[in-house]
Amino acid sequence: MANRRNVIIGAAAAAVVVAGGAAWYLLGNQPQTSSTAVGAGPAPAPGAQFDIAKLMTLPEGFKDHPIGPADAKVLMIEYLSPTCPHCATFHADVYPQLKAEYVDTGKMQFVPRPFVRNVLDAVVFLLAEAAGEARYHDVVDTFFKTQAQWAASDTPNDAMLKVAEQLGFTKESYDAALTNQALFTGLEAVRDQALKDFQLQGTPTFYLNGKMITGETTLEALKAEIDPLLA
Repeated sequence: MANRRNVIIGAAAAAVVVAGGAAWYLLGNQPQTSSTAVGAGPAPAPGAQFDIAKLMTLPEGFKDHPIGPADAKVLMIEYLSPTCPHCATFHADVYPQLKAEYVDTGKMQFVPRPFVRNVLDAVVFLLAEAAGEARYHDVVDTFFKTQAQWAASDTPNDAMLKVAEQLGFTKESYDAALTNQALFTGLEAVRDQALKDFQLQGTPTFYLNGKMITGETTLEALKAEIDPLLA
């Protein structure tokens, strides 16, 4: 028998999800460069530096899905939320060229890391994990590209299922993915670690060789930070 958390996850897109979607919709209409994280503590100093080894030590049972070589000179971690409009802008307008110039050439490893601000976010990451390692990034990318279709929908469960079906999910496999109790707990732990240990304030937040960079950013601004690290 499913426990209470399983039931919540399974019913998320049918009920609780609506609140998460509405919260994003209101936030997305504000003149901000990042989406605020509930539970964030005092903001760190601009350009705060964090220990890379600690940044790469995740809660037990959770694993990253890095892109690029582990021995690259530059490590870039992004905490992202699928319902964050600023994250979607970064992945549409900045990341493709950043990947082409630095990740694909072996200069940088990029680690997109889940930050769950609401139940909608959790659904996307649960589906990505269920799709398997080879499809993980495709799932997250597809939900970013279709964000306007589902994140503020009055019927988010139906909208998210339609996107999932385009990725090969059936109604049965979609529902099954949302009952992954261990992963849901891990996503919560990753979120809490970011808030407590890495002083995350909102999404997107980047850690470039440990240096914190917050909010929407441009390719030019990132190149100015990355290129000196490669010298």
